[in-house]
Amino acid sequence: MDNKKKKNTKGRGRVIIISLILLIIGVGICLCFKPILNNLKLGLDLQGGFEVLYEAKSIDGSKMTKEKMQATYKTLSKRIDALGVSEPEIILEGTNRIRVKLAGVTNEEEARKQLATVATLSFRDADDNLLMTSDILNEANAAKVSEDAKGDPAVSLSIKDKDKFYNVTNRIKDYDNNVIVIWLDFDEEKDSYSSEQQLCGTEGSNCLSAATVSQAFASDVIIQGNFSQEEVSNLVDLINSGSLPSKLTEISSKTVEASFGDNTIDKIVLAGIIGMIIIILILTIFYHYSGFISAICMAIYTLLVFAIFWTVGGVLTLPGIAALVLGIGMAVDSNVITFSRIRDELYKGKSLENAFKIGTKESLSSILDANITTFLVAIIMFIFGESSIKGYATMSIITIFVTMFTMVLLTRILLGLFVKTKYFENRTKLFINVNKEDIPDLKKNEVVKYEPFKKINFLSKTKYFATLSVIIILVGTIIIGVKGLNLGVDFKAGSDIALVTEKSLTKEELKNDLSTLELEMSDITITDEQTDILITNVLNDDRIKQVKDYFKEKYEASVDIGVISNVVKQDLIKNAIYSVLLSLIGIIIYVSIRFKFSYAVGGIVALIHDVLMMFSVFAISRLEVNTMFIAAVLAIIGYSINDTIVCFDRVRENINHNDKKMTKELLKEIVNKSMQETFVRTVVTALTTIASIICLMLFGPREIYAFDCAMLIGTIAGTYSSIFIAVNIFLKLEIRNMNKPKKIKKVYKDDIEEKMIRGINC
Repeated sequence: MDNKKKKNTKGRGRVIIISLILLIIGVGICLCFKPILNNLKLGLDLQGGFEVLYEAKSIDGSKMTKEKMQATYKTLSKRIDALGVSEPEIILEGTNRIRVKLAGVTNEEEARKQLATVATLSFRDADDNLLMTSDILNEANAAKVSEDAKGDPAVSLSIKDKDKFYNVTNRIKDYDNNVIVIWLDFDEEKDSYSSEQQLCGTEGSNCLSAATVSQAFASDVIIQGNFSQEEVSNLVDLINSGSLPSKLTEISSKTVEASFGDNTIDKIVLAGIIGMIIIILILTIFYHYSGFISAICMAIYTLLVFAIFWTVGGVLTLPGIAALVLGIGMAVDSNVITFSRIRDELYKGKSLENAFKIGTKESLSSILDANITTFLVAIIMFIFGESSIKGYATMSIITIFVTMFTMVLLTRILLGLFVKTKYFENRTKLFINVNKEDIPDLKKNEVVKYEPFKKINFLSKTKYFATLSVIIILVGTIIIGVKGLNLGVDFKAGSDIALVTEKSLTKEELKNDLSTLELEMSDITITDEQTDILITNVLNDDRIKQVKDYFKEKYEASVDIGVISNVVKQDLIKNAIYSVLLSLIGIIIYVSIRFKFSYAVGGIVALIHDVLMMFSVFAISRLEVNTMFIAAVLAIIGYSINDTIVCFDRVRENINHNDKKMTKELLKEIVNKSMQETFVRTVVTALTTIASIICLMLFGPREIYAFDCAMLIGTIAGTYSSIFIAVNIFLKLEIRNMNKPKKIKKVYKDDIEEKMIRGINC
């Protein structure tokens, strides 16, 4: 008895020491958050600025090459450096798109002007035919301040491709009008040497210089004209920072006032803290001390995600934060799966140590399969998504890897340390919320006393959930057919004007404002926090400034204007369809390989159900469908298949452990038992994820409210579709296969005789 007390005291001492160490680690992690967050690069939606998407076209009509895009990238980098903008983002998209994000820019108009000034240098003949582009110039110091023969200010161009320059001048010298005209931003519709000949080299003319060529030469060139010293300096800077091999056409833009960001980051932090507290409470209520261990791992998980994101130079944006907050809820699932498995083994009569070993081993395949399918969707989002969706996908990919390290490996190590103390061997209620009385004694041949939800027939409940879904989808489909979806500017093309002002606004007044500005209204939404005006006009730089100035002056409003062209709209729709279809195909292939095709069909039907539910509820509620909604659809595809895989894994395991002849009734019994065993885990995972989403909806920024709503709808639909739809589809397919008569291979008499002869000969 004394030895038992000593062991108990020793075990309790170890538990206290390990717990204190974990608490110290937890406090240290909290202290580390602030410096990491302070050093993270914030996107323009968190600190203000503007974003512009350009389409690049070669000025000589040739196909845009990788080299030309890289040269354009470098040129834009030089221009942005001249603006003094910290942490700019320049992203090459596809073969001819460049997205520029300038967060925290102080003088937006100056930045817009400098980026919009193409500064494309071209060499043409007297008939305006293109002879050479800026490709012939040296990339470094293409131009410098110089003097002409008279000592007047001039510009010297450094020639890189002297052979090409020689060949061109050799050809031009024999022309009747043997001049090479140097143009800056030549416009085919307006510019012509015949009309600009007398103005060439003067202020306001795109014609910089016209040189008579009497002989071929291969040397640097002097641009001379009636330039002042200041004009020459400006021209040199412009050429050096903008000798582009391409023309840039703005096809979309978005400006964000800094005031939006200040509000947003505070709301996100508040939503994150409240969400974390709720998740910790849920885990502690369901799993007691194991829930506390999971909470510590969650803190480590969050810190690591931020640290990795900072290390790779990621820019923190609203979608990225949304991915992190939702990732926390989904990452908890890895612990919940493990805890559920350990509890299952305890209910079978295993000791805590054996239950821990078996439970952690059995849960690994479910966790791996669930995270791999989610990872697959995130990769597809990254490849086909535009800027904001790429940010969401990047954070999702990071959270998946960190989940495998912290919520799987680290949790198991910490759980193992507490199990080895032997202190919790007879305290399973304290450790993982399992009453000692519910654990059968195998030595006395006791049966399992505690079987949660054993009286619930999940298969019989399918019709109720299926009926509910059919009604919602049918109503949503009718509304879509009659009214269509409430599409945002991302999918309609046009401009979105967001106003934040203390003055009260009315729709009639705003309609008058639009009429004054000669803008065509599409929709107006007024809330307590913000007013959104959707117009069909695709505004250019000048009109954006005019509209912003108008609303700032009249309402003292902070103004955010987003512009989407038809080109971008078409690409967004195309990429959204590609993303969803490829996600579904990828999941079919993976689940078919890891399980079997009938599981894949059940999973895909459930996913399609979830997507249709999201579209239907958005159609009924008239919530806006934008790019973030598509991100939510893809995220739910990853989340829902994650949930479904865990259910399928238990079904497969129970089928494999069955040693009886499989019948229709036995299969139904096994499937229903599997749902009973995974129901608690499904509820806990759903609660933690839903808690994160609701905190974002209540305390987070309005800018991602539609995204939050889509995630909430998808999470609820995905939770019950995994249990009541996916598994039932699998069951029906398996029963149908069981009822099919087995094919019997026909053996003919000649075949038998031939085989007998072969046997005798052998």
